[in-house]
Amino acid sequence: MIEDQPEEWPVAATKEHFRGYVIGVRTDSVRMPRDEVADRDYVEHPGAVAVLALDDRRRVLLIRQYRHPVRHLLWELPAGIRDVEGEPLAETAARELAEEAGYRAATWHTLLDLMTSPGMTDERIRIFLARDLEPFDSGYEHRHEEVDMPVEWVPLDEAVQKVLSGKIHNSPAVAGILAAYAAEADGFAGLRPADAPEA
Repeated sequence: MIEDQPEEWPVAATKEHFRGYVIGVRTDSVRMPRDEVADRDYVEHPGAVAVLALDDRRRVLLIRQYRHPVRHLLWELPAGIRDVEGEPLAETAARELAEEAGYRAATWHTLLDLMTSPGMTDERIRIFLARDLEPFDSGYEHRHEEVDMPVEWVPLDEAVQKVLSGKIHNSPAVAGILAAYAAEADGFAGLRPADAPEA
């Protein structure tokens, strides 16, 4: 059966190199098969959520944000880190959609779960599908990269072509756009509920 499985190999030693506001950097000495030990460096991340907001005209809501590590302005989905302890992920997603894009949604589903770069970070992103949208003023004050962040509505078919032609690079946006396009085939009936557990 093709299905990712949780598993944890023994760690002989661990060392934290850095702890910042959001991320940490660590080296684990992992016991491998044949009793070998190998060091694995990785970034610890609290995880995030993202929202593929789809309106009744089959348009995807995209925002553009400066991302300093890659020196690009990237078209992305509204998203944010899991920064409120114990908050259900769907509530985090609804807050991010309201704060970053000024919308709220009446219909929510889990679109997909993504491990962004599992060879170098433990970051997980749950991407939600949000529909039945209406404008909403959350009163949130944008700062830093979010100041003057444009919001655009892009037809889903066009968004797919932007992904395939290399014009959209942000991994949650790429995955969310392609997943929404695929999930639309059965009218989104195959999607999990918004509160589905993470594996």
